[in-house]
Amino acid sequence: MDLALLSPTLIETGDLSLTGGSGTRQERLFHAIRDKIVANLWPMGGKLPSTRKLADELSLSRNTVTAAYEQLAAEGYIESRLGSGFYVAVELPEHFITAGANRSPNQAVSDVKRADINLPFAPGVPDLAAFPAAKWQKLLQRHAGRQALLGNQDLQGLPELRQAVSDYLATSRSVHCDPSRIIITAGAQQALSLALLSTLTRGDSVLMEQPGYTQMRKVIDWQGYQFAPLHIRPQTGPDVEAIRASQAKALYLTPSNQYPMGTTLNTEQRLSVIDWAVQGQRWIIEDDYDSEFQFAHRPYTSMQGLAAQMGHDSRVLYIGSFSKVMFNSLRLGYLVVPESLLEPCLRLKDAMSGDTPALMQAALADFIQEGDLLRHIRKMRRAYKEKHRLMLDAISRFFGDQVEVISQPAGLHVTLRWQTGIREEVWAQQAEAAGIVLRPMSYYEHPAHRTRDWQGAVLGFGNVASDAISSTIEELAVLFHQWNH
Repeated sequence: MDLALLSPTLIETGDLSLTGGSGTRQERLFHAIRDKIVANLWPMGGKLPSTRKLADELSLSRNTVTAAYEQLAAEGYIESRLGSGFYVAVELPEHFITAGANRSPNQAVSDVKRADINLPFAPGVPDLAAFPAAKWQKLLQRHAGRQALLGNQDLQGLPELRQAVSDYLATSRSVHCDPSRIIITAGAQQALSLALLSTLTRGDSVLMEQPGYTQMRKVIDWQGYQFAPLHIRPQTGPDVEAIRASQAKALYLTPSNQYPMGTTLNTEQRLSVIDWAVQGQRWIIEDDYDSEFQFAHRPYTSMQGLAAQMGHDSRVLYIGSFSKVMFNSLRLGYLVVPESLLEPCLRLKDAMSGDTPALMQAALADFIQEGDLLRHIRKMRRAYKEKHRLMLDAISRFFGDQVEVISQPAGLHVTLRWQTGIREEVWAQQAEAAGIVLRPMSYYEHPAHRTRDWQGAVLGFGNVASDAISSTIEELAVLFHQWNH
């Protein structure tokens, strides 16, 4: 295969070696190869250059080329043949066949646009390039032909996945449950809806972090509950005494890594909040996202686990998903409920969506049971810790003392605060024009309950290549300083 077919401009100008532009070098290589395949510029079944040869030709690391090939294979554009190399797939993924029907190759390619929601510093996006896509593809293929998965499924979720999740939560988060109390959901969003609908009646108040997870606030508004703000202080977190004084029927918390302020509730605070719920017969909805990625200390025991030790886990609903530890579009989450809420939650799930797609569940069960999930988490914990360090170094170098990082060393984002200068919304707009996602703090706030007197923003570093962090932070700093001067 002629390497020049890949993209003459990429080879002649060395564009793939640049750190600027849209996306990482791996992403740009993936899209360049995919576009050539979709445009029929490479023959179906034709052999691709070896990873070593293509890496040398384009002055890239071999790991970058290998990762791009693996992603192409996982999405069905190329095939890996053991001992032989990579080949263009004979049949392209269906959505590209449909999109290209009755149109020229160039038209078909131009109509396929990358979503800008995964651009550099987009919060909540993990390192997609680091996910073991080839292994995941094998697991999907393993179960694709199973007749038992083609019909209607258990509304609660596949038993093998609920067992795998139960084992994982018991060992990693000290969650006290068994498979009979776990409901597999269409992501954390559905779990949040089930948690509220099964515990509250319309008009009840929900105490929620402010600023906090915007998607949860949408659920509260949509279902007709009253929003009660729990103000989060930079670096110190929520006022536990304010919680204990509240008469709300339910409390929503992200106690392991408050989103987006990045604070943590310690064990004493967690016990105090549990006591508040028990004494007032209230509910705690614990969203334990990002608990796997703590860099400075071991994660605290989940509130659900602490409540179980006290004999009070009947007041806690525990929510999690695999979006951050695997990839966003997986759309599989879980809800751990007290036994008394199991049937109400299942009736609601039946009305909302019915059962959850079985193929993904079966593959995920194997991914967990065969140890791939824990291996991936351990690898990514090291990678994110290093990315977090690179973020802090670059912010210090290019901003000096003009901005402050107020979030803890955890998760996939850092939160910035500054007192004077550019307004957060203006900076976000300028960053967007430069192809960078910068989320202003106002995005996470209820408009009627804003009280802060400082500017803030959230930068997600999960899906940014390590070698692009410094240059991208520098781009943001240029925008910041231009306004201030």
